Amino acid sequence: MCGIVGYIGFKDAKEILLSGLEKLEYRGYDSAGIAIRDAQDVHVFKEKGRIADLRKVVDENISTVTGIGHTRWATHGVPSRENAHPHQSFSGRFTLVHNGVIENYEQLKKEYLLDVPLKSDTDTEVIVQLIELFALEGLETEAAFRKTLQLLKGSYAIGMLDREEPDTIFAAKNKSPLLVGLGEGFNVIASDAMAMIQVTDQFVELMDKEVVIVTKEKVTIENLNGDEIQRAPYTAELDASDIEKGTYPHYMLKEIDEQPLVMRKLIQAYQNEQEELTVDENIIEALKGADRLYIIACGTSYHAGLVGKQYLEKLAEIPTEVHVASEFVYNMPLLSKNPLFIFISQSGETADSRAVLVKVKEMGYKALTITNVQGSTLSREADYTLLLHAGPEIAVASTKAYTAQVSVLAILANATAESLGIKTELDLVHELGIVANAMEMLCDTKDEFEQIARDYLSTTRNCFFIGRSIDYYVGLEGALKLKEISYIQAEGFAGGELKHGTIALIEDGIPVIAITTQENVNLSIRGNVKEVTARGAHPCIISMKGLENENDRFVIPAVHELLTPLVAVVPLQLIAYYAALHRDCDVDKPRNLAKSVTVE
Repeated sequence: MCGIVGYIGFKDAKEILLSGLEKLEYRGYDSAGIAIRDAQDVHVFKEKGRIADLRKVVDENISTVTGIGHTRWATHGVPSRENAHPHQSFSGRFTLVHNGVIENYEQLKKEYLLDVPLKSDTDTEVIVQLIELFALEGLETEAAFRKTLQLLKGSYAIGMLDREEPDTIFAAKNKSPLLVGLGEGFNVIASDAMAMIQVTDQFVELMDKEVVIVTKEKVTIENLNGDEIQRAPYTAELDASDIEKGTYPHYMLKEIDEQPLVMRKLIQAYQNEQEELTVDENIIEALKGADRLYIIACGTSYHAGLVGKQYLEKLAEIPTEVHVASEFVYNMPLLSKNPLFIFISQSGETADSRAVLVKVKEMGYKALTITNVQGSTLSREADYTLLLHAGPEIAVASTKAYTAQVSVLAILANATAESLGIKTELDLVHELGIVANAMEMLCDTKDEFEQIARDYLSTTRNCFFIGRSIDYYVGLEGALKLKEISYIQAEGFAGGELKHGTIALIEDGIPVIAITTQENVNLSIRGNVKEVTARGAHPCIISMKGLENENDRFVIPAVHELLTPLVAVVPLQLIAYYAALHRDCDVDKPRNLAKSVTVE
């Protein structure tokens, strides 16, 4: 969601901050701002819209080596210049940026700030006004900062400047991600290493309820009680070229094309000396010791979990449930006696999933995180981690992270089955190689998917995706991709469910995209297509080679039946991409959406 950057050192802070914010654009935002200080004062520039709009209002004549910046995704108050960060205290002494949600901000306003005129509708402004209030009571800045933090309920990552302490950035974290980056003669803060990878690759992870005092020479980490904490930095393994579009018009198209490479990287990452795909033995033992697996995820990761359930049950023969994180945390079902929780998250910072993780850890249960980001909160706080090795995913609509998640779940299930002595007769190295080749063929056939988008989705307001068995889960993901970026009302349904109510919505010309890759339900889904066609639908059948009929719109290359979700989803990704493109939508940054959902 929101992004934070901060710099203190010897170079021009303006461009470092603006470039850093541009690296965070993929997270989703509706406004942005920076605060920079010169020898006399702190100057704030903020604007609704894109970083490009912010650049136009920043005064290039200000000489500065210190500043903080922010991209905002609205939670409290509409997108506007007034609600954009940074926010300042009533005298202008303190300037602050914040990610997260302060749950008790209304209570704090009533208790402390009735006489303070607030300029925004945000929960964030309450934080900075409280700090000034306590400073006026005689507390030093750090003490006022700590006192305020102790009053906050909810999540926060904070960067703050004090006009009277020009050589310091104050920072703090609870639940929302924040890192400190280390350099020679400078230091930085960032909510994502990607924002500052152009200036340093050395980062220190911050834990919940820690306070950081940052100068250009030193970083001091303390808990809320003032006890100093020592923690070694880690090297962020990000290639700056990975986060550039290169010759691609959009990140989403680049990331779709990278999927064959991701398949091959996963084979290399998880292959042992015997050229078998396996995972850490401790993870295998955790699965073998569980009487039930609970997959917790959101959005695209939830759809990957639905496919993973098939692998874990059919290959490893372990009962598996899949739950939406935001529902599970407040409505936990009756658990088995010895569960293992599997959290799937592209960013590893998903707030809904972390809320579940905190809860199950309090209950004493083990957890595994499957994520693309090493050192992320979910990875750090779980007992075990499996990495996706997909490289940075910038477009809001996930593509290569989804197929990486499905692949890692297949690797996990197959390795567990082998350890249990269950014969799967699945040569996963070979089969994933076939998948990679099939993906390449599909990515080389973009013209056909662009034409499908023109023929079916140029003017429609609605679209249905249908499938049976594992194809149903692919249809759910295809519908999500289409609605995310083209704003077409799209829904995925199990083919057999249409006649139980949904077929009432079928009208003349409405597109129905049907996926059929499973032999045992091929005839059934084709029967469903006939049902909607008889009621005026415009059907588009995507089938797998060996199951195709003469009138199918597209036939995907044949792969192992269990692995068809990896290839069947690629046409749906490309169809969604071209539908959005033809409708002049912002493909990489769709409205109202954030890449990393870091608040509940």
